Amino acid sequence: MERILLGHGSGGKLMYQLIREHFVPKFEMKALNDSAVLAGISKGKMAFTTDSYVVSPIFFPGGNIGELAVNGTVNDLCMVGARPLYLTTGLILEEGFPISDLKRILISMSAAAEKAGVKIVAGDTKVVNKGKADGIFINTSGVGVIAPGVEISPLKVKPSDKVILSGPVGNHGIAIIGERNGLTFNPPILSDTTSLSGLVGRMLRKTKKIHAMRDPTRGGLATTLKEIAVDSGCCIMLDEEAIPVPSGVKGACELLGLDPLYVANEGIMIAIVSADAADAVLKVMKSDPTGKDACIVGEVKKSPSGMVLLRTAIGGTRIVEMLSGDQLPRIC
Repeated sequence: MERILLGHGSGGKLMYQLIREHFVPKFEMKALNDSAVLAGISKGKMAFTTDSYVVSPIFFPGGNIGELAVNGTVNDLCMVGARPLYLTTGLILEEGFPISDLKRILISMSAAAEKAGVKIVAGDTKVVNKGKADGIFINTSGVGVIAPGVEISPLKVKPSDKVILSGPVGNHGIAIIGERNGLTFNPPILSDTTSLSGLVGRMLRKTKKIHAMRDPTRGGLATTLKEIAVDSGCCIMLDEEAIPVPSGVKGACELLGLDPLYVANEGIMIAIVSADAADAVLKVMKSDPTGKDACIVGEVKKSPSGMVLLRTAIGGTRIVEMLSGDQLPRIC
């Protein structure tokens, strides 16, 4: 009898297969996006998304489960080109959870929503017996609107497109695993959790030649790009030396036996952009605080179809696959 494993929630190959084989055939899903683009609205299109947060620990360097929930849902809307408008939230609280911790989380959710320009307009709270919820779990759903002419999808990716990364990889995952295991880093490694709504808005006002966007959360940069390559039928060629990995993250990954390309992020994005618009998009991204470290890390090739290849620092070529198993469970 097949059973759910922790790896099915990792954002890697097992999760991809689970969704492809079980969810997509049963529901009306055409692509594996975190947000659905809804047609039939009176004017334009609307995006809708939902997500649940079970991160452990709930407080970590650089953030907590509350602001992570708001930022994560806002960013999922942004990745299909939507301007986020409204969120709902559902909280599952464990009996005995400290009210002071709840207040701290709610304050951070309110601040994150205000910064992202969205309103939390409805919610629900349930309490379960002690030992049944690990303190607090949060679900957030969000809606946003997509401006005319904006079409963001892996199916739009084509050869010669450039791959832009908005910032350094690995900060969130290493911050979580450090806090979880009592590790300290000097300088401290902080989660990168933040809203990308302002950055994406600037980019879309500059050009409509942005073909795909994704935030590389669970499964990291490598898994996210592999998903895009499979969906688009193209090949993505990465340059290892162009990918920004903070020295602290690199050192922690070497110590822990992790690959930074598979470590989760919560405040950066991938943009795959038409080659003739890449420099303009990059300039706009660098003008925003959340994109100041943006850089071109690769390009799209026609073949081999569905593959991600990495030009290594020593001059070789490495095949990049989806995360296999569960590198870091309960990361968001």
